Amino acid sequence: MADCIFCSIVAGEVEAAVVAESDTALAFRDQSPAAPVHVLVVPRDHHESAAQMALVDAQGLADLFALVGEVAEAEGVVGTGYRVLTNVGRDAGQEVAHLHLHVVGGSPLGALLGPRRG
Repeated sequence: MADCIFCSIVAGEVEAAVVAESDTALAFRDQSPAAPVHVLVVPRDHHESAAQMALVDAQGLADLFALVGEVAEAEGVVGTGYRVLTNVGRDAGQEVAHLHLHVVGGSPLGALLGPRRG
């Protein structure tokens, strides 16, 4: 997609701190990290969500998660623990409509969700 920042990063048009890559996915540091380790893992092809990608490229989705494991190993968080999450849609906080998995760790992360709101 022409106006997708992650597609531009994958294409090499926008600079990013690449951590790992495969034929089907790219992992790079989040520019606004929420933890000492905060890496985004994106498919090279544009997909808006994991559910959408699973319908058309289940193997690509599996490859994406394989790269998550490589990132966790490279970042040294396998032994201490890490979180993998993805946001889908505006209400979940998705800011870029290109599937991306957040790999976060490097310190205690606490509860996944804060206090329940109305």
